[in-house]
Amino acid sequence: MGTASSLVSPGEVIEDGYGGEGGEACEIPVEVKPKARLLRSSFRRGPRVIGASFKSTGSVDLEYAAEYERLRKEYEIFRVSKNNEIASMQKKEAKLDEENKRLRAELQALQKTYQKILREKESALEAKYQAMERASTFEHDRDKVKRQFKIFRETKEKEIQDLLRAKRDLEAKMQQLQAQGIQVYDPNDSDSDDNQTSVTAAGTNCEYWTGGVLGSEPSMGSMMHLQQTFRGPEFAHSLIDVEGPFANVSRDDWDAAVASLLQVSPHVPQALWSNTVRCYFLFTQETKDELDIFMKKHSPKLRKMCEGLGHFYLNVYFPESTAGSYAAERKQEMERSSVCVLLLKSTVTSSVVDDCEEAFVKNPEGHPLVLYLRTDQDQKLTASSRKLLERINTADKAGKVKVVDHCGSVEDGAKLLFAQLESVIKQELLGLEGADDDSKDYGIDDGREEDSGDVLWDLHDEQEQTESYQQACSSSSSQLGFQKYIDRLNDMIAAPPPTPPLLVSGGPGSGKSLLLSKWIELQQKQSPNTLFLYHFVGRPLSTSSEPVLIIKRLTVKLLQHFWSISGLSLEPSKILEEFPRWLERLSARHQGNIIIIIDSIDQIQHAERHMKWLIDPLPVNVRVVVSVNVETCPQAWRLWPTLHLDPLSPKEVKSVVNAECQSMELKLTKEQEKKLERHCRSGSTCNALYVTLLARVITSSRLCWSLEKSLDQCLQCQDILSLYRLAQKMTLNSLRTDRERHILKEILCLVCASHNGVSESEVLDLFPEMELHVLSSLLFQLKNLCILTLQCGLLRFQHLQAWEAVRSEFLGGGSNTSIYREKLIHYFNQQLSQDHVTWRVADELPWLFQQQEDKTKLQLSLLNLFVSQNLYKRGHFSELLVYWQYVGKDKSSMATEYFDSLKHYEKSCESEDGMTKLANLYETLGRFLKDLGLPSQAVAPLQRSLEIRETSLDPDHPSVARSLHQLAGVYVQWKKYGNAEQLYKQALEINENAYGAEHASVARELESLAMLYQKQNKYEQAEKLRKRSVKIRQKTARQKGHMYGFTLLRRRALQLEELTLGKDSADCAKTLNELGVLYYLQNNLDAAKVFLTRSLEMRQRVLGPDHPDCAQSLNNLAALHTERREYETAEDMYERALDIRKKALSPDHPSLAYTLKHLAMLYKRRGKLEKAVPLYELSLEIREKSFGPKHPSVATALVNLAVIYCQLKKHSDALPLYERALKVYEDSLGRSHPRVGETLKNLAVLSYEEGDYEKAAELYKRAMEIKEAEPSLVCGNAPSRHSSSGDTFSLKAPVPLPQVSR
Repeated sequence: MGTASSLVSPGEVIEDGYGGEGGEACEIPVEVKPKARLLRSSFRRGPRVIGASFKSTGSVDLEYAAEYERLRKEYEIFRVSKNNEIASMQKKEAKLDEENKRLRAELQALQKTYQKILREKESALEAKYQAMERASTFEHDRDKVKRQFKIFRETKEKEIQDLLRAKRDLEAKMQQLQAQGIQVYDPNDSDSDDNQTSVTAAGTNCEYWTGGVLGSEPSMGSMMHLQQTFRGPEFAHSLIDVEGPFANVSRDDWDAAVASLLQVSPHVPQALWSNTVRCYFLFTQETKDELDIFMKKHSPKLRKMCEGLGHFYLNVYFPESTAGSYAAERKQEMERSSVCVLLLKSTVTSSVVDDCEEAFVKNPEGHPLVLYLRTDQDQKLTASSRKLLERINTADKAGKVKVVDHCGSVEDGAKLLFAQLESVIKQELLGLEGADDDSKDYGIDDGREEDSGDVLWDLHDEQEQTESYQQACSSSSSQLGFQKYIDRLNDMIAAPPPTPPLLVSGGPGSGKSLLLSKWIELQQKQSPNTLFLYHFVGRPLSTSSEPVLIIKRLTVKLLQHFWSISGLSLEPSKILEEFPRWLERLSARHQGNIIIIIDSIDQIQHAERHMKWLIDPLPVNVRVVVSVNVETCPQAWRLWPTLHLDPLSPKEVKSVVNAECQSMELKLTKEQEKKLERHCRSGSTCNALYVTLLARVITSSRLCWSLEKSLDQCLQCQDILSLYRLAQKMTLNSLRTDRERHILKEILCLVCASHNGVSESEVLDLFPEMELHVLSSLLFQLKNLCILTLQCGLLRFQHLQAWEAVRSEFLGGGSNTSIYREKLIHYFNQQLSQDHVTWRVADELPWLFQQQEDKTKLQLSLLNLFVSQNLYKRGHFSELLVYWQYVGKDKSSMATEYFDSLKHYEKSCESEDGMTKLANLYETLGRFLKDLGLPSQAVAPLQRSLEIRETSLDPDHPSVARSLHQLAGVYVQWKKYGNAEQLYKQALEINENAYGAEHASVARELESLAMLYQKQNKYEQAEKLRKRSVKIRQKTARQKGHMYGFTLLRRRALQLEELTLGKDSADCAKTLNELGVLYYLQNNLDAAKVFLTRSLEMRQRVLGPDHPDCAQSLNNLAALHTERREYETAEDMYERALDIRKKALSPDHPSLAYTLKHLAMLYKRRGKLEKAVPLYELSLEIREKSFGPKHPSVATALVNLAVIYCQLKKHSDALPLYERALKVYEDSLGRSHPRVGETLKNLAVLSYEEGDYEKAAELYKRAMEIKEAEPSLVCGNAPSRHSSSGDTFSLKAPVPLPQVSR
């Protein structure tokens, strides 16, 4: 049987006899006796007994049975206990299920509560936004009412001041007349009005209306801001002492210098303003191989470089065989060329000699010149070639001709020529000294962007406006009788405020644009302190007619006259809404008047809706002049003061026609003149454009028609459109082949179908069989007939009527326009497929798709990241939004599309250059989304841009600082000021380490931090950073110029140097003085000293040593020596200038006050306070006599004198001066004006030093209240237009001695 352990083996099933479930057997450790013990009786000693074995076996069975029973009982107990445990576990499981159900029910209840709270939160936010909108509307209405009240108050104050000033002038004049023994009759005692005498005071102001609220003109001694430092030559701001366009500019005011230069300087040749780099080549048959290799291998590189920088490139040359028949065209191309290149070997032709005479001999300073001379031992120069080189060498006095002397192969010569041309284009034409080609990836120069802060704008738009103005000014208007309109316009401008916009109306072609251009030109010469903002609107649907871009450009031009433009929004609705606020703020701080001129305002899309600010009352010193077509003028605008241009009189018609005929050496008979006079008497034939075009057609038709036939054809045209059709027909008939006629039609149609025009290089690409000299001849004819013009490098229609004539004649009234748009789309798509995204592709392609109503292709073009980047970085934000809205995408879907496109592009970026482009694209997307008002979505691309730059470049690279700056801007918009402050500080540290502490990038970060602190009400920290930023801006502006001002000054200096080579004269001395100031502005003090010294010596020789002009030169030299810290020499010159002006000028002349002021400041700087006191006292007397005792300028002089007394510890003398100045400021400027606050602060310091601490605390508290209440611009506390801007000193917190505020 075995033991009990062998009954059940592991793994066997035990059947429960009591009906229980079977289970798996397991080994149970039961203690049993071994088998050997059970059988021990059989091994006993002695004989074996048989019966003994049966007995032993039975005992074993009994023992086994007892053991089995015991085990069975133990197993039963074990089974029962386990069953009890299982039952207990089942009960626990059921209990846990119930608890789980209860918790789930509670969770569902909490979720419902959360959803309810979330809905309540959303409704509360919506209510909050509605309340904010209502508050904003209320605030806008309140501001409008405040502006109206302010204007009303200022107007009345001005009228009172004008009356008081007139009364004082009349009283003074009466006293003078009575002193001379002249009887002055009282009108009230006279029996007739004929005895009334009108007396005008001498020295009456020459401005058309007085600037400032009180109508006062600032004096010479009052033209520096409260906290302006002392430096700069005598470019006095007094209108009485204006002796030239540059005689009144301060080096500390670079913007004013550039503005004065742009407004008053003579018009430079168009090549310097055109957006095309034109290389004019002169060559012979011997050097044609070099030219061919250059055109084939090297010219495309120059074109790519120029187009990448936003310019066109064009090679101009005339074949030797046909050059003789294009004499006029060659001369025009040389005048327009950017650089002239002469390729010479041994012989020259007559046409080459003529062109060299014009370009290299007669006008060597007109443009850069390059001479390529191929020398050969076998061939020597002919006599004519040697003579030509000698003439060129004689004319090149300044040694500016670049000579390439080559004796090797033709290929090497072409390569040397390319290197020289590349250097000339970069350095002399584009101003890129030391620039790296790789730093400009897509034609977007990041440097330009940094110069203008965070505001992105298009230099092409600005250049287009400048050229529009210059082309209008270059047209002759003497025969049109505009003087009467100019006089009437002056009278209307001089009307007392408030004045609504002035309307210049007339029919199509009546000369409105020409009149406004001539008027602006005259006003800029007569009123140098007036800021002119003009915009000439082009044809409908062009960029110049976009309302948002117009207002943004005007706003940026306003802000340019301060040191920052980083507070301007890019959102279209905000730009239109904020413009009147900017205008009010900046006009209140401008030291003169502001005139805004918008030509053809009725061509703006939805003009009435977008120009609502014209209806609001304008600030006192702001005037707006707009021109409209009399037929399309909105009804609401017809109530404004209007100047209507009348039709030309018969005399004016005859004068215009005769002038054109004389220029072409054509003589009309008396009968022909009478025919023209009779014809030009209807309303449609006697306007300026019709008569000018009529004369041009008559004089230009001699090549294909006789004079009589031309007259007959012209007399059949009864309006401008029909006359333009005749001009087009005549031009087509003058061409030799049908192919040329077809190309001309195609060009006109392409220009008509394009967005902004077509460039010459694009025309040559579209028609490769056309030679440039043929195109040049065509364009010469079209320009002469007032059809096309070259503007900003693009061919455009000169007048809207020319566009309409082409549209109706060649495009079937517009029905065939889509055909030519498809041609342009095909051309620009080819440019796009070559990964060649220029500003032209971005400008034209999306617009063409929109006009073709192809939304799918438009969306694909917008998703080309470089197209969108180009549009955005050039400031066409509103245009980009219009495209996306036309496609039907909202902001979120637009952002999603860009993200997906960027992710797809990122997969192909492997090289370092590709990662740099990718980082730029991510940054552009982030800025775009921020401007869209999506800061939460803008964070991700900006962070990705930051990661890429930190990884691929370096954590301390300046590009990383740029990413940090943009990311901080998003956090500011998100109101997370702590994060923004940390990022701004990191960017500031990187820029300081990379560029130094006085770089423009450092100034930008300081401005941003200042704005951030101001939002957090940390005014003291903000003010400290802002002052440091302004100092950096001023210093960097002097070093490199603002925008393109430095390049302009340099070109102007080169032009003026030519004028100084003649004999001694007053004009030549004046030019030398102007040159000296120009070099001073360029920080070239040595050159400035040379020219200023020459000017002084010449004036002394020509005019005499005691002439006032010599005093001006002495003043400028003294300012230069002060800049160089040569104080003794400066003091001597100031004293000499003062002596001259005391003898030559009246005792109350502002120029005398100017010299007194600067000499007094120099005395003060050198510690000669006792010598400065009488000068300040005399300056005070002059101001009192000039402006009366209650003028703000007098208060400024009082403060200056009081500061000197304080420094001399004469507190008792200073106190009444301060109190009197405070009274004048409060009465004239108001109790809350910043000047009042400065004076209160000075009084507080004086009271503190006198020991009257309570009074000092009270005065200081009031001063701080005024300062906090003063609205600040993004660029800091700018000077008020009320201020006389003298060298007033501001005393800061209590200190032992008053300190000058820098």
